[in-house]
Amino acid sequence: MEHIAIIGAGPAGAFCGEQLARAGACVTLFDKRGAWEKPCGGGLTPKAVETYPFLLQVPHPKKEVSDVELIADEGLRARLHLGKPIVIYAREVLNRMLLERAMAAGCRMVQEHISQLDFNGRVRLLGPAVDETADFAVIAAGARNPLVPDGERLSPNDLELTVGYFLPLEESLVRIQFVRDFAGYLWSFPRVDHLSVGICGKMLANTAASLRAKLDRFLKQEGLDFRQRKLYSHVLPSPQASTLRQRRLVGYRWALIGDAAGWVDPITGEGLYYALRSADLLAQSLMVGDVEGYPRRLLEDFGRDLIAGAEIAHRFFFGRFLGRSVTTRMIQFTRRSASFRKLMEDLFSGTLGYRALKRRLWSSLLLNLAEMTASFLASAARFGVR
Repeated sequence: MEHIAIIGAGPAGAFCGEQLARAGACVTLFDKRGAWEKPCGGGLTPKAVETYPFLLQVPHPKKEVSDVELIADEGLRARLHLGKPIVIYAREVLNRMLLERAMAAGCRMVQEHISQLDFNGRVRLLGPAVDETADFAVIAAGARNPLVPDGERLSPNDLELTVGYFLPLEESLVRIQFVRDFAGYLWSFPRVDHLSVGICGKMLANTAASLRAKLDRFLKQEGLDFRQRKLYSHVLPSPQASTLRQRRLVGYRWALIGDAAGWVDPITGEGLYYALRSADLLAQSLMVGDVEGYPRRLLEDFGRDLIAGAEIAHRFFFGRFLGRSVTTRMIQFTRRSASFRKLMEDLFSGTLGYRALKRRLWSSLLLNLAEMTASFLASAARFGVR
């Protein structure tokens, strides 16, 4: 394949282009917007930074945050301190940095919209001001892009809606609140010179207005002034386990990466690591002439773990444990059990996968309960409770 076209120059598309160009391929990136901003966090877990160290080494402005506060629906709070920090970029800064690397590697950038792909023979790319051909098309144009061939677009059941604000405030704490019987969460992510605050929830179960109402309540509760701030919105993938198992990622002269592929963490919503990783795995597959092996590589690398997460997501958000919601009990355990708090820190760092989570939960359950009981009794004694 001498000429590879990548539709979408976000993190996945730009990173895939860089890898292919460095390997000697002729790569053209198509994206009308170029680098642009998104309301969702921009956080890169320690796992992402360890896999791709340049994300921390480049001079572009970023924020390193080690403290995370979890908030239950009833207002109960617990703190996590991560051994290695989350690295948070403004999405426009991250996108521009990855694009600059792709261009330096030899990618050609065409800042135009692609509205149609024709796979009769070579790939033909058509748009209002574009009519070009390529040997292969990498589709990285987001969760709702209409270019996915063969009816493989994500359904509304596999999407979530985010709304958020950018607030001109500075903090060094990530805040995440869970709401009872709600498949999603609210967040406050500190960036270099502002906060990205928002909420994400399943598209079929929520409207932008209902999400905004929850978000506004959260911001008032946290004492964050959002008056006269513009509301941002975006659609992200949030696929079901069955979709992840069955959806095609590769076809005749095309492949999906990033949000277009739909691989994001089904509980935390982390997408940047999987965008970069899917881009890397596809580039490796193309370099060795084994594009058909890309889905297998992805499944073995992280796919099985995200499928396991998707299988437990409903129980995480809607389940009950010992008479209370799972998320409330999770925060109570985090407050009172050192071993459970370490488990949560590993989960948020990205070093503990969902397949290992179940085994670790069961193996440490008695210890967690014992630590919670001891903590409760110590608190009761401190306040004179008999």
